[in-house]
Amino acid sequence: MKQKKAETDKLSEAILEGIQRLKGKKITIIDLESIKHTECSSFIICHGTSSTHVDSIAHSVEETVKEMVGEDVWHRDGYRNAIWILLDYGDIMVHVFQEESRQFYNLEGLWADAKSRTIEED
Repeated sequence: MKQKKAETDKLSEAILEGIQRLKGKKITIIDLESIKHTECSSFIICHGTSSTHVDSIAHSVEETVKEMVGEDVWHRDGYRNAIWILLDYGDIMVHVFQEESRQFYNLEGLWADAKSRTIEED
């Protein structure tokens, strides 16, 4: 169990690094481990300022995770219009939004009963 946690922590660090490299905005981690019957252990959510920025952040996450952890994304969706890109890493789901879409879908509100924390921007 400790090894799985260590692997998930390394994956999370790589995802955060990928987002921060391209200045993703308002990075939030939602810890779903205390919630029963969830598909993953956490969401990492951020937003970009345009479809180009959202696309670039998502690509940065994929490249950084591959570079730092050697893991490929299991599934990706949303690159076509880059309003909301989802990257599925099994234990961690990464959501990269345009700001308006993030506010509309309000994942933080939907999962308000889970613990969450916001990563301070540099």
